Amino acid sequence: MANPVSETQSINPGSVIELFELTTDAALHGSATTYRFHDGTNPIAYGTGQNAHGNIVWNGNNYIAVPLEADGFKYANGQLPRPTLTISNVTNLITAILLNVNVVTPGNDLTGAVVTRVRTLARFLDAVNFTGGTNPYGTPDPTAEYAKEIYKIDRKSAENRAVVQFELAAAFDLANIRIPLRVCTKALFPSIGTFMP
Repeated sequence: MANPVSETQSINPGSVIELFELTTDAALHGSATTYRFHDGTNPIAYGTGQNAHGNIVWNGNNYIAVPLEADGFKYANGQLPRPTLTISNVTNLITAILLNVNVVTPGNDLTGAVVTRVRTLARFLDAVNFTGGTNPYGTPDPTAEYAKEIYKIDRKSAENRAVVQFELAAAFDLANIRIPLRVCTKALFPSIGTFMP
């Protein structure tokens, strides 16, 4: 199993590929469906004669090209990140998903849906992405990915003809969720003084 972190630290690491999965919940949204997409540009295709705005296949799953902007994933000053995900609405794909969800739960707007950020390197992508069925950058490895970042949609912050924007939050950073769910008492964690020599 290749390690993408080690590869990133090499002299010539290659392109980082950022993929997103949006998974709805059957109880909240009417069905448990996973939508897969990437930011709409395929950096591995430039100069190869392939479609630079085509879909990407990772681990056997097809991620469709959708212009999007995702930012705010950085941890800072001990605060959990609250990223924003802005997705192009030119094809009305996101509006169609919202309409279907709002039939089941009016006004839900995908609140509670899970967004997973998956990152890997071009050298580990499935061979089907390349002309001739061979990855010229390295050996395909579906296990070579950075740690997945999993968030829930906290709210839809904007929707118009051009874009739909969502505010994301860590699963335990949502309203009415408390961590830890188990109360720590002095009996379980005695004072520091008892551990002194």
